[in-house]
Amino acid sequence: MNIKGLLLGSAAAMVAVSGARAADAVVIAEPEPMEYVRICDTYGVGFYYIPGTETCLKVSGYVRYDIGVGYNGLTDIRDKEDGDLNDTYFKRARFQLRVDSRAETELGTLRTYAAINFNYDTNGNYYSSSVPLVTDSSDYVGIEHAYIELGGFRVGKTDSLFSTFTGYASGVANDGIVPYGPFGTHQIAYTFNGGNGFSAAVALETGDGNGSLNSSDPNIYSIDSYVPHVVGGVGYTGGWGGVSLVAGYDSVWEEVAVKGRVDFNIGDALSAFVMAGWASKDEDIVRNMTTGPNYYGQWGGDWALWVGGAWKFNEKTTLNVEVGYDDADNFSTVVGLDYYLVNNFLIKPEVVYYDNFDDDMGYDGDNWGGFLRFQANFGG
Repeated sequence: MNIKGLLLGSAAAMVAVSGARAADAVVIAEPEPMEYVRICDTYGVGFYYIPGTETCLKVSGYVRYDIGVGYNGLTDIRDKEDGDLNDTYFKRARFQLRVDSRAETELGTLRTYAAINFNYDTNGNYYSSSVPLVTDSSDYVGIEHAYIELGGFRVGKTDSLFSTFTGYASGVANDGIVPYGPFGTHQIAYTFNGGNGFSAAVALETGDGNGSLNSSDPNIYSIDSYVPHVVGGVGYTGGWGGVSLVAGYDSVWEEVAVKGRVDFNIGDALSAFVMAGWASKDEDIVRNMTTGPNYYGQWGGDWALWVGGAWKFNEKTTLNVEVGYDDADNFSTVVGLDYYLVNNFLIKPEVVYYDNFDDDMGYDGDNWGGFLRFQANFGG
């Protein structure tokens, strides 16, 4: 019995030692140090440092769905069965992606910014007739903005300084029915901010070439002999509001357009603006209802006027109004509501009225339209 017990005890000890040696042979790797993403609050909400760098990045955008009827819809669509002219919806689904990076350098803030639109639109397909035969839906991608900024200088693709320096127009989605300037263009610009409310800017632009006098001359604004268009503006902003003046020189047609704007802050909830434009135009060339052309003065006739404002009822609801009128008797009114159902989800209904009061043009009145936008934002 003693011998048997001794043998069993020895065997158990050997098994325990073997197990311990086997356990010691397992090597567990040390965990890598975790690198947390750091918040960059220097440039506002939504920025963070790209790991391993001192560059701040913000990724944001929105998903939007637009529905238009009447003036904002598709009219005179020819029915395929009986040939009658019918009306239907305009619709657009859009996903916009924005990427904004910033870093401090010895020459100032280096910024890159891009806004890319992914669209699915339903439009009228005109084929060879002046009346669209059917509706046609299609996908397309567009670059709304893509530019670099450093120390006040900007180079890239963005909206024309002639439209942006005066703050576009109002907060309605259908602004610019009476046009107040062009949009997408190649641009080299410099902006000076005095830090006391004063600012000044100058830009060289090439436009997009679009615009036509007739079907045989579709690109009347294409740059000639490498000479760009020139835009310059000055402005002042204070607690009461602001005033701005901008001028654009069309190098192709050698014409000038000037636009001025005054903004008023009437209390915390109400704001209003008045904006007026004048443009030189060749009276011997007629383009639609306007004498022209002039790349920057795209309104009808020599002058145009816009008034509007916004009334913020509460944190969720704002009423926007814009009225436009020009020298060619084009008149437009847009009334819209910005309503945030929840944080970052906007519902935007609008009513649009457009008419041309010149009886000699032969246009019918009562051009009413309805518009509804749903938009969900992300990223701040």
